[in-house]
Amino acid sequence: MSIDWQNFTPWASLLGGIAIGIAAGLLAARSGRILGVSGFVSGFFERDREWTARLALIAGLVLAPLVVGAFTAQPSAVPDVGWTAVIAGGLLVGFGTRLASGCTSGHGVCGLSRLSLRSAVATGAFMASAMATVFVVRHIA
Repeated sequence: MSIDWQNFTPWASLLGGIAIGIAAGLLAARSGRILGVSGFVSGFFERDREWTARLALIAGLVLAPLVVGAFTAQPSAVPDVGWTAVIAGGLLVGFGTRLASGCTSGHGVCGLSRLSLRSAVATGAFMASAMATVFVVRHIA
C-alpha cells in the first residue's frame, strides 16, 4: 500500500473532523438531536419544526465544496464507472442507511461518542463492508 502524497490532506481532514464534531455537539446541546445526515435528508420533505435546520444542512453540503473549490485547487472527481453504477451505488447507500437505521455520521460520530453498542456494531459493519469492497475492486475484479 502506498499513500498518494500529492492528495494527502491531514490538516484539512482534521479541521473537517473538528467542525463535524462541533456541529454534532451544538445540535445535541441545542435540540437534543443526533446529527445523522441520512435522517436529516430523508425528513427534508416533511414540513416540521426542524425543516429550516434540514435546509441549512443540505445547503451546507452543497455549498461548502463550491466555496472551498473557489479558493483552492482541487483534483477533479471523475468516476471511472458509468452513471448506471453511480446511481445504483447511491441507491444501495440509501437502502443501507435505512437498514442500519442511520449512516456513518449518525452512528460513527454521534453514536460512538455516546458509547452506543448498536452504533458500534453498525460502524463495524460499515467499515468491514468498505474494506471488503476495496479488496474486491482492487484485487479481484
